[in-house]
Amino acid sequence: MADCKFLENAIQIIKRARDEDEGGNYSEAYKSYILALDYFMMALKYEKNDKRKAIIRAKTAEYLERAETVKSYLGNPELKKKVVAGNGGSAEKPSEDSNSKMKIALENTILQECPNVRWDDVIGLLSAKEALKEAVILPIKFPHLFVGNRQPWHGILLYGPPGTGKSFLAKAVATEASAKFFSISSSDLLSKWLGESEKLVRQLFALGQELKPSIIFIDEIDSLCSVRNDSESESTRRVKTEFLIRMNGVGNDLDGILVLAATNVPWLLDSAIRRRFEKRIYIGLPDESTRSKMFQMHLGDTPNSLSQADYKELASFTEGYSGSDIAVVVREALMRPIRMVQSATHFKNVVAPDRRNPAIQKTYWEPCSPGDPEGVPMSWMDIEGDALLEPLVTISHLFKALKSTKPTINSEDLNRYTQFTAEFGQDG
Repeated sequence: MADCKFLENAIQIIKRARDEDEGGNYSEAYKSYILALDYFMMALKYEKNDKRKAIIRAKTAEYLERAETVKSYLGNPELKKKVVAGNGGSAEKPSEDSNSKMKIALENTILQECPNVRWDDVIGLLSAKEALKEAVILPIKFPHLFVGNRQPWHGILLYGPPGTGKSFLAKAVATEASAKFFSISSSDLLSKWLGESEKLVRQLFALGQELKPSIIFIDEIDSLCSVRNDSESESTRRVKTEFLIRMNGVGNDLDGILVLAATNVPWLLDSAIRRRFEKRIYIGLPDESTRSKMFQMHLGDTPNSLSQADYKELASFTEGYSGSDIAVVVREALMRPIRMVQSATHFKNVVAPDRRNPAIQKTYWEPCSPGDPEGVPMSWMDIEGDALLEPLVTISHLFKALKSTKPTINSEDLNRYTQFTAEFGQDG
């Protein structure tokens, strides 16, 4: 449980903030809201129970929104007449052109530039890629295959540990699909105006239908559609209800629309939301073969001395590492030759191909040990920029980086994903 004092203090201060808020004393209300939010964050930090954390997180978001609203009143006294204290937003009706403004805001979430990530750039995840091709590429290229009872998937949920490639897969979909791609976060669908968040959700699906074929990608969907409970605000509940209605195809036709979502905590999703995603694909940790390819990919064309046997050895030592963990290991290893240059006290001349014209040999300075007979006492500051030859990245650099970079996923987390997949999902 959270430190009771943090939570108790937060609740007491919130009561004071609401009293000041209702009394129109917005300056004191704002100060109290901010102080209470600090206590809520401390309570959230020490809370271990997921359900209680979800409740605290929801309350934190609600009061943060209210604090921002109250702050806006401090600089404009006329707005005080439009306040409905404690409801988390103003009762003032949006302007007549609010629908067009919402449409413009949502159009800004459409990716205008291709992320340039191809299927081949996504290492592994064969089942996930095939499911996405089946849901996105085939219906667009061969629409005559999907008639009658054979319909493409309208909802796909990608879930798994952080750093396993869920968002990267979405970029590949955006690149490969000839469809409008909406990249949505919870902030794009939440508004301080009462009732406008639901309209944003409706407008999103209406715009998706207007521009179909379209893909609506919602990253971290758990922040928008967590389990419903009695403690959440009424505005949050209405947004979830509207999203459920649109995902079910009520009031609009989902033909030509794919809702693609990603989450690291699928067990926090509301069961009704979970049901709307017909395909729930587990994006797990990479296997040994995939890890070997990841090391090669991240090293790229950086000068190195690694062989295929070295890559396999590294893969065998990185069981439990995610794709992003491996990327961090390689980045750390790539910096080690630079540190060798910084700390070197002796350099020697070596002959190597010219950087601009490899057909020509050129003399460079390379760091060496003080005991090297060809070494010259000097520092990197004494060398002209183009005259320095960077040391090769070696297998030892990578193993040293492994010692200082631990995996971010533990066995307890993996067990939760395994349990969720057994109950609701499928392996990717």
